[in-house]
Amino acid sequence: MRVHVLQLIVGDKLISDSFNSVGLHLISAGTVLDSSDIHMLNRHNVDYVEIYPRTDDPAPAPSQEAVRPIHNTQLRLFENAITGIKSLFESIQGGSDIHDDEVESAFNPLLEDIKEEKDVVSLLLTLNSTDDYTLQHSVQVGMLSYYLAKWMNKSEKEAHLIGKAGYLHDIGKCKIPPEILNKPSKLTADEFNEIQKHTIYGYDIIRKSLKDDTVALVALQHHERMDGSGYPLRKSGADIHSYSRIVAVADVYSAMISKRVYRDKRDLLFVLRELHRMSFGELDPKITQVFIRNMIPNFIGKKVVLSDGREGAIVMTNPSDFFRPLIKINNQFLDLSQLVDVEIATIWV
Repeated sequence: MRVHVLQLIVGDKLISDSFNSVGLHLISAGTVLDSSDIHMLNRHNVDYVEIYPRTDDPAPAPSQEAVRPIHNTQLRLFENAITGIKSLFESIQGGSDIHDDEVESAFNPLLEDIKEEKDVVSLLLTLNSTDDYTLQHSVQVGMLSYYLAKWMNKSEKEAHLIGKAGYLHDIGKCKIPPEILNKPSKLTADEFNEIQKHTIYGYDIIRKSLKDDTVALVALQHHERMDGSGYPLRKSGADIHSYSRIVAVADVYSAMISKRVYRDKRDLLFVLRELHRMSFGELDPKITQVFIRNMIPNFIGKKVVLSDGREGAIVMTNPSDFFRPLIKINNQFLDLSQLVDVEIATIWV
């Protein structure tokens, strides 16, 4: 039977070989698909495949592979990257320059370890620390920027550079007074104007210390928006560097899934819906679509709580509405695309 890639489940068996749009052979006929196979098909923008009819439940329970824990090495490297960005902040605040080897020794080991990770959702849900928001956010944006660059078929070298730009995108916040940066209530107009200056501060710091105009430009432009509504220079469209547009998507996603001093973190599917909305004007639509398309398969197997209190697990995504998947609750299946008054309230690993 012919099915959309986003409807594939672990255990489906291919009838015929699968190729991408340029004829590259991906998976051979007869292969019993696992989660990494499904992710690869999705990453190569394959839309439909032919599989043998399913003989058991229409949507079997997800495999344990989809919810495996993150290993200790990843957690240690994540914390080291946080310590690294903290040290960079402190160096600048102390009047010193930052150096490229400091940046790479703090961040590159994490990238090398996670580069083959398929389940980015579990990675982000599991890698959390008690460090302050700005530090953890810098690491998350670096990771997500790297992944997004790879999903866009950038070379490893270019993806590393984009990840580095993401890691340093908020370095200018070291110049913002802590009482403004961590204020739990609404900012005044003057305070918001000061916050906006972190983009300019970051640009100056990176150009002066690292002599890297491209990474500096990302620090300057990551809050610019395609419709010209961003800051600090009200750039729009193609006037915003492509790396800045990639980091902007990662920045918004990380900011919204994180707990802030002035608001709780948002649910993961809510955030993807918000990114989808922002792609109609604010964020680069092609980059945002690549991000959503590659994140959605990671939700298969995740446990959920629905808005009516019921608990279950996502077993199949819906290609016509990414945000209303098929849910298994005990031995029953619930198609959220047919229930407009019920939605996912919470997702966890």
